[in-house]
Amino acid sequence: MIRDMFPINRSLTGAGVRQTLAIIARHIDLTVHEVATGTPVLDWHVPMEWNIRGGTIRTLDGRCLVDFAQNNLHIMGYSKPVHGVFSRAELARHVHALPDQPDLIPYRTGYYADDWGFCLPDRLWQTMTDDSYQVDIDSDLSPGAMTYGEFFVPGETQDEVLITCHVCHPSLANDNLSGIAVATALAALRAGRRGRLGYRFLFLPATIGAITWLARNEARLDRIVHGLVLTCLGDDGPFHYKQSRREGATIDRAVAHVLAQAGAPHAIMPFNPYGYDERQFCSPGFDLPVGCFMRGVHGTFPEYHTSADDLDFVKPEALDGSFAVLDTLLDLLDRDCTYERIDGRGEPQLGRRGLYRAIAGQREAGGATQMDLLWFLNLADGRHSLLDMAIRADVPFGRIEAAARLALDADLVRPVAAREA
Repeated sequence: MIRDMFPINRSLTGAGVRQTLAIIARHIDLTVHEVATGTPVLDWHVPMEWNIRGGTIRTLDGRCLVDFAQNNLHIMGYSKPVHGVFSRAELARHVHALPDQPDLIPYRTGYYADDWGFCLPDRLWQTMTDDSYQVDIDSDLSPGAMTYGEFFVPGETQDEVLITCHVCHPSLANDNLSGIAVATALAALRAGRRGRLGYRFLFLPATIGAITWLARNEARLDRIVHGLVLTCLGDDGPFHYKQSRREGATIDRAVAHVLAQAGAPHAIMPFNPYGYDERQFCSPGFDLPVGCFMRGVHGTFPEYHTSADDLDFVKPEALDGSFAVLDTLLDLLDRDCTYERIDGRGEPQLGRRGLYRAIAGQREAGGATQMDLLWFLNLADGRHSLLDMAIRADVPFGRIEAAARLALDADLVRPVAAREA
């Protein structure tokens, strides 16, 4: 899937986004939304649609030095059309290069800049010493639409988990074709299951896409009880999780618990208002419980936003590992619930209910221990969820859940309707 999407030139709008969503739609029943240019969305407006057919820099004798057809990173995103001869000094004002990484092409955009630009290896730029060059960008900015995709798996309740990723970067494999691929795989898997929670998957252009979706769905945002932005999931670095603005939200504690119990190298990062679309979902007027799950952190690995973020940079085993952790996390969120003791006065007598024998049988199969059951019975007060108990007892969620089943079968507890936050 990543290999199919990699050659496509994507931006905030345009044919590349539609082509990408069409590939996603091969795997899930994706609903595609088109929002017209100029539509007001919160403090923004949907921008003009941008499409590009080509772009080159040539010597005046016709030799092609830079060609969009060879690498779509060569043209700054949202470059306006330009045709003409420019002096090297004039061209320099529109050239982006990386002197510290002289063989790489940078990724640059100018969404709202009314400008144009070329991105090229600094080593090539330093060899371009002619007085003037022929410059051509065959693009257009015109009224059209911004396109995004949505896929919803209904649950037994109205509560929803929101999973989002951005679809606006051109040929960059980790940021964020890896997020698109993992999100699509999770969506396909959830489509075959009926759980307590619903799952809403969004494939959005960054920033304006999230803002547009929020503006169009404001009346239903109270259904979002957990959320994740997925990005940079294909490199072989450790996991990183950026907490939601709430920081103590269930999603924040659940991610930390799953990563800790998996023994995976990871770091938990506090919220800050910079990064991906978590900053839109966590803006003060919404403050949704949405964190960002990634491996490499934006701006911190040398391949970030360069031509080195290619197909070789993304590792299949890293994608599989990211998927496995997220699948475990979504299972936990769906199974997390709250119980209360039917008679909470004192510790119940376990022996006459056969629970010691049941525990012995479960322990042989990796189930609950006596201590797990005691933790569960002590915290089954209608306020502590299974996740709360697993964190407090520092044991895997599945063991506390197994203890809950034993207590439920013995009529010691009853479920409590409790809504996550």
